Formats: sequence, C-alpha cells, structure tokens
Amino acid sequence: MTTKSYEKVLKQIMHKPAKRNRYLKHNKPKERTTGLNLKKCRICGRTGAHISKYGLHICRQCFREVAKDLGFKKYGHEV
Repeated sequence: MTTKSYEKVLKQIMHKPAKRNRYLKHNKPKERTTGLNLKKCRICGRTGAHISKYGLHICRQCFREVAKDLGFKKYGHEV
C-alpha cells in the first residue's frame, strides 16, 4: 500500500474513531529510523540517488533541474 492510498482511506474514515484506530494499527506505514527510505527527495519523494550535501536533500534528477537556480554551475564546459 502506498502512502497516498493510505492517506486517502484515512481521510474517509476520520470521523469513525473505532474504525480509524483499527485501520491505523494494521495499515500505518512503519516509522523509519535508519536506512534508505529515511532520506527522501524534498521535491519528488524518490529515495535513490539522494544528495544530502549542503543540506539539499534532493535526488540527482531534481538536482539537474534546479542546480542553476541554486547557483551551481558546470565546470569543464565552455558556455
């Protein structure tokens, strides 16, 4: 179950406390303390190819899109 579908169902049963508690007990995503899934991209949510240097916390694909706006520039290429 993805996090999005989990949240969707939770919104539907929000006003039924008994059902909500039982649902949370069995379907809530596990809280991570270590591992790859702890670090997610701020922009798209990917867990792979994570760049946390300089406090960026974005994946490499999103970094390529926003690098110029952040002030990074390519070296070795004449522009």
